[in-house]
Amino acid sequence: MPWCGEVASPMSLPVQANTRDAVLTLLLEQGEAEAGDLARTQGISVQAMRRQLRSLAEAGLVESSTSADGPGRPSNRWRLTNHGRRRFPDASDRFALGLLDSMRASLPEETVRELLDQQAEAKAISYRDQLGARPLPQRLERLAALRREEGYATHCAPDDDGRSWRLQELNCSVQRIAEEFPAVCDQELLLIRRAIPDCSVERVHWRLEGGHACGFRITPLEN
Repeated sequence: MPWCGEVASPMSLPVQANTRDAVLTLLLEQGEAEAGDLARTQGISVQAMRRQLRSLAEAGLVESSTSADGPGRPSNRWRLTNHGRRRFPDASDRFALGLLDSMRASLPEETVRELLDQQAEAKAISYRDQLGARPLPQRLERLAALRREEGYATHCAPDDDGRSWRLQELNCSVQRIAEEFPAVCDQELLLIRRAIPDCSVERVHWRLEGGHACGFRITPLEN
């Protein structure tokens, strides 16, 4: 999108999109780079590249750090965030599916569930450590942020009853795995329950049952 005071020509948006993708790919290949170096590879001005980088930073795809190597003014070096790296395809889903297939073929079903339970418990402990002893609304906002860092489009808001909260995930970073192994969804529910042990957690929407999102109602337990 054009910045304030700029007028986009009919061709500017496709050009910007191409530059955006090229910058992300270059940062993936190089690890980090300065705006001037990136501008030269794209044949645009440093000012235009800085605008592009600011836009990418606002989208959470890149970040910068100050480098003071050599004489002169410190420079910003740009790199991909974890969110930016997730824009590129990888084989993690195929690896996980292959691993679960091997486990299912060689281990009793109960043993596979026990292993998934152990993984959920270990992750719940990590969540609880990061949530701390904050009031419930703050813990839920932090939980939603942690899930977003893992690739879920997670939102949290008060429920209509004035007592509960809704945690909604509009996409699922393990969707392909869950389609083959629905038990993974059970572990996700278990994980959230263990991450917030002072609340009851129930699933109210489920993508595998045709819902547009996975949704959980979180209600404080009676003292």
